[in-house]
Amino acid sequence: MNVKAIMCDIDGTLLSSDGVVTPKTVEMIKKAREQRILFGLSTGRDVNSIQTLLKSWGIDGLVDMIVGTGGAEIYDYTLDLEKAQYPLDGRLIKSIIKHYEDMDCNFAIPEDGILFVPKDDKHIQMLSKAVKIPYQVVNYDEFLQNPKPKLIINCKPEDMDKIIERSKTFHSDEFKSSSHKTASVLYEYMDPRVSKTAGLIEILKLHHIDLKEIVTFGDADNVYDMTLHAGVGVVMANGSDKTKSVADYITDDNDHDGIEKFILGEQKWIKLFLLILMEHY
Repeated sequence: MNVKAIMCDIDGTLLSSDGVVTPKTVEMIKKAREQRILFGLSTGRDVNSIQTLLKSWGIDGLVDMIVGTGGAEIYDYTLDLEKAQYPLDGRLIKSIIKHYEDMDCNFAIPEDGILFVPKDDKHIQMLSKAVKIPYQVVNYDEFLQNPKPKLIINCKPEDMDKIIERSKTFHSDEFKSSSHKTASVLYEYMDPRVSKTAGLIEILKLHHIDLKEIVTFGDADNVYDMTLHAGVGVVMANGSDKTKSVADYITDDNDHDGIEKFILGEQKWIKLFLLILMEHY
């Protein structure tokens, strides 16, 4: 396999439980890029918030491209190009929120590196602290006059099954949407045309790279499609059963250098890639 790019999910994959990229993983990213293998991020986080955190993660200057907001945004550092597509209509977002209004949850919309929420509560306080993204309470009636990238439902882990069950009864005659669980406390709605695979295709074509020429790393349900379609899809040991079901390989978890261990492992397909990296490792 001719590996031309490595694309990583962030939370639960690239970041440890402490919210950092381990030194071994940082070193491996550097070695890959020295061999002209592009390194990118493919995540549910919005592009702006990612850019503000790269330095604190220790990978500032090491990221070539970003697929953000679950595939609705792309940013290419090598070409200084950004693009956003397929936002949700504000009226649709309001109807989704109404569908869950009697449940113990909050809502958030990521935009410009901020989580915009309709109310302040323990849900958003904990989320903001965990992902290191500030939040701002706004009037959703005014805020939703314009389309937004996606809607996040934030709840307690023990209530997630109820959120998922409620999602099965949501319907709009006017708009289409898709939804899925993205973390133990997060459930998201977006345009059905949005996916990490679609975002990857959009940004990889700028470099004349095919999906079959990339390696992806991820963990949760929202990386299922990119794991399935990548040349090699690798899932962390802490990943979801759904995504593991389509993985080419399972590596160690995000707290034990799973990415670095896989690349330095003994998988037959990556032998040439290993030799290239190890020349300067």
